[in-house]
Amino acid sequence: MSEHESVLHSPLGKGTVYVNRYDPDLLYPIERDINWKRQGVERTSLPFRGVDIWNAYEVSWLNAKGKPVVALAEFRIPASSTHIIESKSFKLYLNSYNLTRFGSESEVAKQMQSDLSKAAGGEVEVSISYPQDRAEIGKLDGRCIDDLDVDIEHYEPAPQLLNIGDDLVSETLVSHLLKSNCPVTGQPDWASVQIAYQGAKIDPRGLLAYLISYREHGDFHEQCVETIFMDIWNRCRPQKLSVYARYVRRGGLDINPYRSSLNDRPVNTRLSRQ
Repeated sequence: MSEHESVLHSPLGKGTVYVNRYDPDLLYPIERDINWKRQGVERTSLPFRGVDIWNAYEVSWLNAKGKPVVALAEFRIPASSTHIIESKSFKLYLNSYNLTRFGSESEVAKQMQSDLSKAAGGEVEVSISYPQDRAEIGKLDGRCIDDLDVDIEHYEPAPQLLNIGDDLVSETLVSHLLKSNCPVTGQPDWASVQIAYQGAKIDPRGLLAYLISYREHGDFHEQCVETIFMDIWNRCRPQKLSVYARYVRRGGLDINPYRSSLNDRPVNTRLSRQ
């Protein structure tokens, strides 16, 4: 199935009947390698590792006595999995727990882990917490480049804006100006992005203009971040590179893709906009 056909068959942009009893068939997976093939990259030769961190703020089920439990959940879906999960279907799936009884939190987490791993084609981690647990608001480490004075002419991805100098550096740059759009509904997806690299110094003005060039681009969060990684990797040739985007919540979910040449584990840092 092509990317266009996959999205057309998804719940995005369609009227929906919300199901409030457990139904794993609501999950709608979309093949990851559609984006990779567009860039001429095979699964066996991906230059990055990573994870998609989903935070869910509208999680609820019934305990054994029928009393509602309200919770938060973190889901970590490996970037090496075969599929992403379309976000509206993810929300519908979580809502299907609302009038379903479970004996314990661990039973809920185990069921979610099983269903999501099957849909994603990779081992998904599930962590459940509660509103009374204090949620710290943090920030992305690095130098913010948003105040740079730049002329903007491109509002579709323009990798030619990426350039390097002669100096070798190790630095982390941050921008809060990343915006892309849902490829079906056209709704805006806002994000902060952190780029950490080691290698020839990347022109920060060109990098900022490049990030802004996604402003009218329609793609899924995960694919935008992978394209940003690939463009920097191919044009700037860093020795090390990590790209981490923290997208603003929509529909009770935020999605935070992380792609890196390193085999590390990103911190799930909730930002003020999330």
